[in-house]
Amino acid sequence: MLMPKRYKYRKQMRGRMRGKSLRGAEVHFGDYGLQALEPAWITSRQIEACRRAMVRAMKRRGKVWIRIFPDKPITKRAAESRMGKGKGAVEFYAAVVKPGRIMFEIGGDVPESAAMEALRLASYKLPIKTKVVRPEEVGESE
Repeated sequence: MLMPKRYKYRKQMRGRMRGKSLRGAEVHFGDYGLQALEPAWITSRQIEACRRAMVRAMKRRGKVWIRIFPDKPITKRAAESRMGKGKGAVEFYAAVVKPGRIMFEIGGDVPESAAMEALRLASYKLPIKTKVVRPEEVGESE
């Protein structure tokens, strides 16, 4: 599971996910990418589930790039605990994803049909709407 090695501050505030993704909105490494259409926190478990789905669908041909990293600590209070007594313990890590962000890329020696199928299967593992894009298609629909 992905998580940061070290941290300057153990807990973070929730923040807001306004606007579109400024960085990472273009396909750079592979031939196809999975682009987010909604804002969300993507957990490290969801990223790993997507990775496994893609690798299995491609039968270990080609290469997968993960363009997001879960570096935001998400805290939770214990169940049935009273108010006060401080912020809860870190429960999991998440990546903040804004609309337009390319989350995964596929390239290398893999047919187009296999790459499209792999990204479609990965999209089922995510809690947001996504679309499959090629490098020349990015930014057309806006």
